[in-house]
Amino acid sequence: MIIGVPKEIKKDEGRVAVTPEGALALAKAGHEVLIEKGAGSGSGISDEQYVASGAKIIDSADELWASSDMVMKVKEPVEAEYHRLSLRKDQILFTYLHLASGRECTQALLKAGNVAIAYETVRLPDNALPLLRPMSEVAGRMAPMVATHHLMAPHGGGGKLISGVNGVEPANVVVIGAGISGFEATLIAHGMQAHVTVLDRDPARLDYVKSYFKGEVKTVLSDAASLEAACLEADIVIGAVLVVGAKAPKLVSNELISRMKKGSVLVDIAVDQGGCFEATHATTHSEPTFRVADSILYCVANMPGAVPYTSTYALVNATLPYALNLANNGWRNAVMSDDALAEGVNIVNGKITYESVAEALGLPYTALSELL
Repeated sequence: MIIGVPKEIKKDEGRVAVTPEGALALAKAGHEVLIEKGAGSGSGISDEQYVASGAKIIDSADELWASSDMVMKVKEPVEAEYHRLSLRKDQILFTYLHLASGRECTQALLKAGNVAIAYETVRLPDNALPLLRPMSEVAGRMAPMVATHHLMAPHGGGGKLISGVNGVEPANVVVIGAGISGFEATLIAHGMQAHVTVLDRDPARLDYVKSYFKGEVKTVLSDAASLEAACLEADIVIGAVLVVGAKAPKLVSNELISRMKKGSVLVDIAVDQGGCFEATHATTHSEPTFRVADSILYCVANMPGAVPYTSTYALVNATLPYALNLANNGWRNAVMSDDALAEGVNIVNGKITYESVAEALGLPYTALSELL
């Protein structure tokens, strides 16, 4: 199979979908790997490193897309790339897609008529998300760090030191959601000596958090009243809610934010899926925040892109086995032999095969089994 890896063109995105080590593994399995010139530069990877691993450097993005049986990316195609989706029939696109909150991208993929497999919906029998997990870990760990930065007075925040000092209370950090990103956010916020409250609707998950942190983190069963009470006491709120493949629920209203502490900071890790704050809209690392009332909202849609070296290697460690399966066996045989990978298939030949995406966008759904 010919596998193409384009340079990411989404604003402030430095990650790349395949490392030199990944290219070498694919080449050793008998596949040809095409890398767009400069694709790895944002992650500190040179074209020469790819060539030494057996890959071929391609100057033109259009040429790469037109030549590839499978295109591996990090982020969903943006408008400037939509025309490339139709350059090669029966092409596989393997990347993060987040289609439930991306109508235009979905329509472009449907029009192209190829096979779109989303990293974020590949799901194991225990409901674990192996290809989303590494980026959830990165975003979760980043969230308290960026919140702390914006909580400082020069950045418009309330001027609190997250850890406090002797005789002065630390900041109150509220984490909504105790999944992977929420847990990682809790880990870092707790390590920074903040007062941390975690809300979730799953008592078992809260029990795990309470046990792990030996009772030093407050856990609360989430409902409208408990969420409101926690937010009103918060200096930092981290939204870490995930409904696999679907839009995130809107849990924090603008009206609630208007009653929060002046200079409080809200970080929405769920922004890729539409966000869990009413006001959420995607921002960039260059312009990461906006204000609602007297609060600061940080809603960067590619948070791990700020640490591309770490994120790239963490991502490829997870995706490479699935990429090898797709390349070695073709997408049909690969998904029929791997139920987790089958969960990742969102679009096939102009049909939506992931029910939550179809439901979120009000479009027809076709079961993948019908197309296999």
